[in-house]
Amino acid sequence: MSTVALERRSLAGRAWSGVAAAWGALIGVLPHVLHHVGPLAGAALLAGAGGTLLFAAIALVVAVPFLLRISRRFPTWIAPAIALAAMVAAFSLSSFVIGPAISDGDDQPTQPGIEQPAGHERHH
Repeated sequence: MSTVALERRSLAGRAWSGVAAAWGALIGVLPHVLHHVGPLAGAALLAGAGGTLLFAAIALVVAVPFLLRISRRFPTWIAPAIALAAMVAAFSLSSFVIGPAISDGDDQPTQPGIEQPAGHERHH
């Protein structure tokens, strides 16, 4: 039985892998973070189903280089399919479970009202 020793990557190669991993994490989190910009940038564009579809499309587009890299590394389509399924599951969990749970109905507009300052009640 022969053993094949793998050559250790250079410091620059390891640093580049770290930069690529950090970039991937940032790009992976970015659609979810930007989803919360909705109230600031306009509920019509970024909130609701339209915003969710927009950021899902953005996430898919920025994931293409990652998926291509995976498909080059593994000779089968299963590894990229698993990675894409994990991305879809994380995005769905974020959009349909975590987002509504933390918003707790805050998306509904409040009714305008008149508040009386304390100590200024009407006396009859």
